[in-house]
Amino acid sequence: MAAAGAHRPGPLKQQNKAHKGGKHSGSSQRRAGGRVPVKAQPRRRLRDLNRVDRRHQALQLRRQRKEAVLAEKRNLGSRDGPPHLVVVVLLHSRAAAQDSLRLLQSQDGAAVRADEGGAGGFALLCPRLKQRWRFVTAQAGDLHAVLDLAKVADSLLFILDPVDGWDSAGEHCLSCLFTQGLPSYALAVPGGTDLPPKKRIDARKKLSKCVEKRFPEAKLFPLNTEQESSLLLRHLSSQKQRHLAFRARRAHLLARAAEFVPSQDSHLVGTLKVSGFVRGQPLNVNSLVHIVGHGDFQLSQVDAPPDPLSLNPRVVKGQKRSQDMEVQDDSGNGAVEMEEDVKVLMKADPSKQESLQSEVIPDPMEGEQTWPTEEELQEAEDSLKANRRVVKVPKGTSKYQAAWIVDDGEEGSEKDDDDEDDDMDDLMEEAVSQEGESSEEEDAGEEESETMTVSECLRDDQYDEKMEEDEQMLERYKQERMDEMFPDEVDTPRDVPARVRFQKYRGLKSFRTSPWDPKENLPRDYARIFQFQDFSRTRKNLFKKIEKEETEGASVGWYVTLHVCNVPVSVMESFKEGKPLVLFSLLPHEQKMSVLNFLVRRHPGNSEPVRAKEELIFHCGFRRFRASPLFSQHTSADKHKLERFLRPDAALVVTVYAPITFPPASVLLFKQRSNGMHDLIATGSLLSVDPDRIVIKRLVLSGHPFKIFTKMAVVRYMFFNREDVMWFKPVELRTKWGRRGHIKEPLGTHGHMKCHFDGQLKSQDTVLLNLYKRVFPKWTYDPHVPEPVPWVRSESALPEQEVEME
Repeated sequence: MAAAGAHRPGPLKQQNKAHKGGKHSGSSQRRAGGRVPVKAQPRRRLRDLNRVDRRHQALQLRRQRKEAVLAEKRNLGSRDGPPHLVVVVLLHSRAAAQDSLRLLQSQDGAAVRADEGGAGGFALLCPRLKQRWRFVTAQAGDLHAVLDLAKVADSLLFILDPVDGWDSAGEHCLSCLFTQGLPSYALAVPGGTDLPPKKRIDARKKLSKCVEKRFPEAKLFPLNTEQESSLLLRHLSSQKQRHLAFRARRAHLLARAAEFVPSQDSHLVGTLKVSGFVRGQPLNVNSLVHIVGHGDFQLSQVDAPPDPLSLNPRVVKGQKRSQDMEVQDDSGNGAVEMEEDVKVLMKADPSKQESLQSEVIPDPMEGEQTWPTEEELQEAEDSLKANRRVVKVPKGTSKYQAAWIVDDGEEGSEKDDDDEDDDMDDLMEEAVSQEGESSEEEDAGEEESETMTVSECLRDDQYDEKMEEDEQMLERYKQERMDEMFPDEVDTPRDVPARVRFQKYRGLKSFRTSPWDPKENLPRDYARIFQFQDFSRTRKNLFKKIEKEETEGASVGWYVTLHVCNVPVSVMESFKEGKPLVLFSLLPHEQKMSVLNFLVRRHPGNSEPVRAKEELIFHCGFRRFRASPLFSQHTSADKHKLERFLRPDAALVVTVYAPITFPPASVLLFKQRSNGMHDLIATGSLLSVDPDRIVIKRLVLSGHPFKIFTKMAVVRYMFFNREDVMWFKPVELRTKWGRRGHIKEPLGTHGHMKCHFDGQLKSQDTVLLNLYKRVFPKWTYDPHVPEPVPWVRSESALPEQEVEME
């Protein structure tokens, strides 16, 4: 009885957690009984250092970094390293360049040696300081020369005007230099001694305040006496060097002398002998070199002439001979004396030399299956005869696509190329933008018919050409504004069925989650490019190899002569004209074509509309080329929506066909005017090399509710025949106010359709239907960029900015 009447806990009784004993480290060690795991963990051992060892390790790493920085600073400009390359950039038309260079040359005990060629530079040798410099002058108006010299310069010396600082050309030059990557720099202000003392102090304060915006924590160095020039040289040699990522892993060279030897076949092509100091990384004769602005070339051999800028010629000459003997013993090629004191360091090995092939030669038979048997061929032929029907299809349509096209005798022919399809989309958008302006143009035409008195200076042909450019620019502004107000919307054509006009488009349930195969329907240009299985891993392994392994070749600081093969004579002509000749060695695969993606942002100084697939000029790292890019959104999804214009308020991804370049690398986008000037329109960096990045073009067809019920509505003006409504019936609908629905059935024969939505529509709402198609860039890569017209200089805007601030 007692057991039957015992109390039982109800369902609401509190259930406490059981004690988790034996899960801490002490109990696990006791249970192990002193046993240790068989596999040792070296990473764990490194982490388990005690406090004293960790402090000692950190101290060693800090000391190694400090010694590396000091060794680099001592090596630059010394007897064993390359001369300190200083590029003098004039930021104002009134900047006193000749006086400044004359002061720098007038150092005590310094020897001055002029460069060969038309560049007009000079070398400064100071045995007392054990330093040597090389000064090269660049005009701020010559944009290509400034950017090319800044790619290889150790320091930039900006010459400012004592009153205005820099003018408009200098401002444009600084914008480009900051984007490309600014090495170490110094600001020199010559002149100003003719001003009264009080005005001189005020002008210096005003200039310092304006310079602080561009160069925070920068010091202005006056350059009027020999003592001030000595202080400037000491600052240049002792300041911390800033590294540019794209040149730190590649050997580069600025030509000091060059000689062109024509080939036996033609005088237009020959061997270019370029002499200069190796910088960055050791230079291998089997790697390719890129001459900035001219293309990629191979090397045949590397010579070691005597150093023309040696601080102690006797000592250096003996060291150079011993160096050459060591290289000869290692290479096994044998020394061939071409001239007196000129040794052959190495010759190219055809088995190890990089190829100049930049494109894949596609094989039309690649991927073919084995030949079928006679029985299979007979069965296929019988099935084709049984199911054969005549269908009128657009040119270039495959048999698989033709099988899905409904047979209709009234369907017209259609363009087959994607470019022509996109052009038709653009024409439709232009027609939409012009409809709203037709009445205004008629009124303007009536006003223009009135009698006017026009002066003779306005009747020349050049003014008419400018007016045509203004009209084109106005049309672009209208298109850009229409795209902002009605993004991706187009009118359904009435002369062509929509199912034919938009047959290359498809509907997606969700743009974010719906699958899209990146290998589907690729263009023929994709058969010409190279693709990495894993680009990030290849880049990581390549950079690790550069850091750890020692490259065979000419070491950094050696004065060498490179024999560049098959170079056009135009390269030598540009060098004689005073243009800088800059060479970069290429990493493996960097001569091959692929699809490059750049992340750019619109430059605030330019507001002109830039349409996708317009020809732009790219300055990517050490390359510059012309191409017609695509613009797309920068998202983390697997599909990216195409943008028809370069947006000023967001970062976009620019996609082009171009040679492979391993990031990091900066990029500058220029647009060439009709007068030859280059306008900076966008800046950014190299994002990736990925042909599988999917860029999707969206089209939006719009309709208007005609009759509205609770959750039903009759929509018109989206289509204009019954067959189109049935064709696009599976595609989901949406409205501008957030409703979603689908087509239920067509009404009549003029494109009206009954639609079901998830709520009642408003009369002012618009029904939309989204269609998508993958697009690819145009193959318009051109490595030859014309020289820009010098920037038109105007007075500095610094005083005006000062007034606005006040």
